[in-house]
Amino acid sequence: MLLQFIIVLAAIIVGARLKGIGLGVMGGVGLAMLVFGFGLEPTSPPIDVMLMIVAVIAAASCMQAAGGLDLMVHQAEKLLRKHPSRITFLSPVVTYLFTFLSGTGHVAYSVLPVIAEVARETKIRPERPMAIAVIASQQAITASPISAATVALLSMVAGYDISLLQIMMISVPATLVGVFLGALYSLRVGKDLEFDPEYLRRIESGMFDEKEEKVVVKKHSWGAAASVLIFLLATVFIVLLGSVEELRQTSNGVLNMAIVIEILMLSAAALILLLTNTNGIKAAQGSVFSAGMQAVVAIFGIAWMGDTFINGNMAQLKDSIEGVVTAMPWLFGIALFVMSILLYSQAATIRAMVPLGIALGISPWLLIAMFPAVNGYFFFPNYPTVVAAINFDRTGTTRIGKYLLNHSFMMPGLIATAGSIVTGFFLIYLMGFI
Repeated sequence: MLLQFIIVLAAIIVGARLKGIGLGVMGGVGLAMLVFGFGLEPTSPPIDVMLMIVAVIAAASCMQAAGGLDLMVHQAEKLLRKHPSRITFLSPVVTYLFTFLSGTGHVAYSVLPVIAEVARETKIRPERPMAIAVIASQQAITASPISAATVALLSMVAGYDISLLQIMMISVPATLVGVFLGALYSLRVGKDLEFDPEYLRRIESGMFDEKEEKVVVKKHSWGAAASVLIFLLATVFIVLLGSVEELRQTSNGVLNMAIVIEILMLSAAALILLLTNTNGIKAAQGSVFSAGMQAVVAIFGIAWMGDTFINGNMAQLKDSIEGVVTAMPWLFGIALFVMSILLYSQAATIRAMVPLGIALGISPWLLIAMFPAVNGYFFFPNYPTVVAAINFDRTGTTRIGKYLLNHSFMMPGLIATAGSIVTGFFLIYLMGFI
């Protein structure tokens, strides 16, 4: 089993270095070694999760192609420029909302340059809002009703009569509290901008032109607003149908939520294309589609490999850690956090680890409370949104530290994640779920 585990870790590490679809295809290599080298029986690939993600990606990509994402960015920019002194609190709210509505943290790319420049213009150290904004975009993935991670978790706890609304009753307030705590910490991070030596060095080198260009307000068509409205309505219906079982009743029983999400999101994508006269090819060429399909490939390979490893060694795994985890179930949250660092995907982490948690007898409500623990991929500063934030901050205050791990995102990320989990535990006890 130890040798198999080393192979799984090696596939993950090499896949992460390859970037893009590298994580998923290396999962295929690891799976091949487990199946043909060790004779493990391959489990079924996570088809339902993958199809749900594809449907959500289709709708979000069509919204982006119709101009809906640009419209959301424009409104966010207006908000930030109207209240620049509160940018450290408003920026994470904006990125959280973007991710919550779209189901992917990669939409933060579009608003990060705005945050950096508004902070600089108002003489606020950009590191403060930038770091927590990136963390908020990750935390919201474990709150969004249409994210791949939430979809994966729902598919695994649905057998315990737990609805999507009940998951959100825990995850939404828990992650918001975590982000708020991270923002509070960020208020005092580093020296004020005018005293930062790196920023002063860049000013002296002539990097900044103090003659600021006028902001050009881009006009958006009615189609952009319509695409956002359609996408939001589809999301609302998903939450509604996921919470009221009677609405999913058919002549042959109750519709699985995977089917509901797939139907509604594909329909939303079609309506956006039809009503806004948007070209479907343009939707497939956008950044949302590219990032989303990378997630699908990652889940295909990595989750399938992880499932096969865990299923093939379930008895040994249970015997070795069952006693410790049963006595201190919060330790499973640490395992989720560590795996998310390796997998670079909340959904893949859930798909690989939650079956083990259920097999160990951990309450599904405790697993929901620990859900935000899968947001650990800020730990090493090489995730795309982290790298983008560092590059967008022209002042140099958002940075990777001398010792690699002392980077701008570490403390806000740890505080937000720990705060979310503790709040989640408190909520499940307060609501009487456990």
